[in-house]
Amino acid sequence: MLSIYTYNHPILKQKTQEVNEVTPAVKALIDEMFVTMHHANGIGLAANQVGQGLSITVIDISDAEEENDAGGPIVLINPVIQAFSDEEEEFEEGCLSLPEFRDVVVRPEAIQVRYLDVDMKEHVREADGLLARVIQHEVDHLNGVYFFERLSPVRRVLAQGKLKRIAKGDFDVPYETTGQP
Repeated sequence: MLSIYTYNHPILKQKTQEVNEVTPAVKALIDEMFVTMHHANGIGLAANQVGQGLSITVIDISDAEEENDAGGPIVLINPVIQAFSDEEEEFEEGCLSLPEFRDVVVRPEAIQVRYLDVDMKEHVREADGLLARVIQHEVDHLNGVYFFERLSPVRRVLAQGKLKRIAKGDFDVPYETTGQP
């Protein structure tokens, strides 16, 4: 099980590096990311959230939504969102790196994403609903962006107290965390 890095750790604000080869170590990291995400009851996890500055994210929404077209757990390596729909929707988001903090975020309803799988085969996929939202959230992580940065200015100000508590480690979650160095 990997430790999940929490708010204000520098690695969470750094843009991740592209993966050029899926080595046995990268495959092991992906497996450990899935185990960690499931243990923490998450539906998405980016590599920098577990201290690895690589452009990898794992997603599994199979238990979160009765009707989804994700086709089970997915791995996105070097994902790039190529297109966003004009239609937007509000949805309450949370984040394993921001324990006990949730807020409503407005995001495009549908996207088109280009990524590599674990065999380094390129895919272009259209996604909507929860899958599109999770992909956008995780790609934001890979680019060093927290979901609260997508909130309105007023909501960001209101979030400051919660963020300070997280930075101090004042939360109780059933998974291992690593705070700021």
